[in-house]
Amino acid sequence: MEERIQKILAKCGIASRRKAEEMILEGRITVNGKIAILGMKADFERDHIKVDRKLIRGLEPKTYFMFHKPVKCITSMSDPEGRPAIRDFLKGVKVKVFPVGRLDYDSEGLLLLTNDGELTNAVLHPKGKIPKTYLVKVEGVFEDKDIQKFEKGIKLEDGLTAPAKIKKIKKTEANSWVEITIYEGRKRQIRRMCEKLGHSVMRLIRTKIDGLELGDLKPGEHRRLTLEEIKRLKKEVL
Repeated sequence: MEERIQKILAKCGIASRRKAEEMILEGRITVNGKIAILGMKADFERDHIKVDRKLIRGLEPKTYFMFHKPVKCITSMSDPEGRPAIRDFLKGVKVKVFPVGRLDYDSEGLLLLTNDGELTNAVLHPKGKIPKTYLVKVEGVFEDKDIQKFEKGIKLEDGLTAPAKIKKIKKTEANSWVEITIYEGRKRQIRRMCEKLGHSVMRLIRTKIDGLELGDLKPGEHRRLTLEEIKRLKKEVL
């Protein structure tokens, strides 16, 4: 059966569909000796599909991990600049996986890793509105007026944010800890929302993704999702 090249690569655990599209544009994919283009279809059983001149093999079993990304680690499997990357923390993991979404370099917390391209696209799709919860330490004290602005939406340079949920956790004279839940995935969204209200983010930890909780997983550690967690996540997004 013919399918789009990016869908085949996602099914094989090579990359997410978005990343596969980038690889196609870079000329890294060939089908039967010809450089692939966006929109091209192929039959995995019949055609010879190569990535960087290497023939892709049979489908790997779908695998799902929870990873606690530490600070000063990029959300990529490797880094040409030599910075710590996700693969550095996955000793013993034989199956090729890729991250679902991103956490910026100075943030930490829950990151899903998988080779299930369909699930990845469902979680990242804007229409999915998957809740993601963060524990955030900011400079200054979060007032009720700040909370109200979060709940109504904050105007950023790329438009008004969707309403967010926010809860005070604790405060001192100098800073506050708050729990923030958002339903979008804009770049550095929480940091920009806080800065817009005059609060610099000192620490940002993602603790939940749609019911999946980081729990006591330490920075740099990973574990497989349980069957119950996988079922619950798929039920919500697929």
